Amino acid sequence: MAMLKYWIWLSARKNLKLNTGEDLVDFFGSPEKVYLAGEDELRKTGLVKKEELPSLLDKDLDQAQKTISFCHKYKVKILTINDSAYPDRLRNIYGAPLVLYVLGRLPDMDDEAAVAIVGTRKCTDYGEKNAERIAKEYAGCGGVVVTGLATGIDSAAARGAIKGGGQVVAVLGSGINVLYPASNKKLFREVFRHGAIITEFPPGTRPERWNFPRRNRIISGLSVGVLVVEAPVKSGSLITAARAAEQGRDVFVLPGDVDKETFAGSMGLLKDGAGVITSGYELADEYIALYPDKLRIRESEESESTRENTGERHNNDVKKEQIDNKSTKKAVDNKNSIEYIDIKDKIDSISDDEKAVMAFMQTGVAVHIDEIIANTGLPASKVASALTLLQLKGYVSQHTGKNFTLEVVFDF
Repeated sequence: MAMLKYWIWLSARKNLKLNTGEDLVDFFGSPEKVYLAGEDELRKTGLVKKEELPSLLDKDLDQAQKTISFCHKYKVKILTINDSAYPDRLRNIYGAPLVLYVLGRLPDMDDEAAVAIVGTRKCTDYGEKNAERIAKEYAGCGGVVVTGLATGIDSAAARGAIKGGGQVVAVLGSGINVLYPASNKKLFREVFRHGAIITEFPPGTRPERWNFPRRNRIISGLSVGVLVVEAPVKSGSLITAARAAEQGRDVFVLPGDVDKETFAGSMGLLKDGAGVITSGYELADEYIALYPDKLRIRESEESESTRENTGERHNNDVKKEQIDNKSTKKAVDNKNSIEYIDIKDKIDSISDDEKAVMAFMQTGVAVHIDEIIANTGLPASKVASALTLLQLKGYVSQHTGKNFTLEVVFDF
């Protein structure tokens, strides 16, 4: 507890770059020693910029003590980057937050198939409806939904996850006691009951606009993938997607209306190679091989209803053998539906990258994206983009674990 005040003091320093605090702790050995360091010692580290010094030379601990008292009173858990309960998944990103304030019950994020569902505040009815639906479906399959709790897509995703009976982790761009927007008071309480609300900002921090890009790295850092439902060209969701790509996370997009400005950023992500997702069941299918004990395959409500009406029983338990063999079974099951297409009729609509990818693939045989990258010699981004476009054209299908099959026969 004695060390906690120094962690809080360091994490609350203004004008520090994302990695400066952690670098200083590594250099000095503890946040207390960083606190005790004078100007000359800080300068000699070579880690501190001129504009960062004044904040580090402010040795007032009053606010840190008040923060500890507030969190104790209102049962807000404080996690430092050195705590065992701090998610490794987040700890390993660039500029990981030194301190997290947690209200509610934070799942063991390292063991969860957590997916961030994000998008613009000023969304269309289409975007809002589908964000809620996809989150509900994914939560119903056992997935954890991470979001920002802003209006629009974020709020819809949180509502959907709660309706699906799943867990939600909401990341704030303000202090844990500063509700933004105020209209989300009821949803704030629901998220608290069904998961956790977290922030790196001390209690009382206002929702300043520059807080949200910082918040976005936490949203992606806690997740295995990010789904952008609807985003214009200038959108914080694109920042989240960019951080996700930097952190090695998957990036997915819900296809939208190409004529609407609110989907312009989303379409840009598709061109850059983001995967296409249209349901929460597809999201679950992406990760069930990695998290077989957390996720379960569920069919659509319409399919489930049909099974019930015909008296059939649907078993949601998926055995490992079924997961491992899923791609092979799908290819065999679809054997008779493979279409023959003369390449001469389609050649103009296929790019050189797409041709290279298709030339390596065999019809009906599942192949992993890494193998495609290795054998085509194309950059990973170009292979991912080519596969996305080929899926949209109906020539390629994606299966569990980033495996793909060619669904047509091309006569090159």
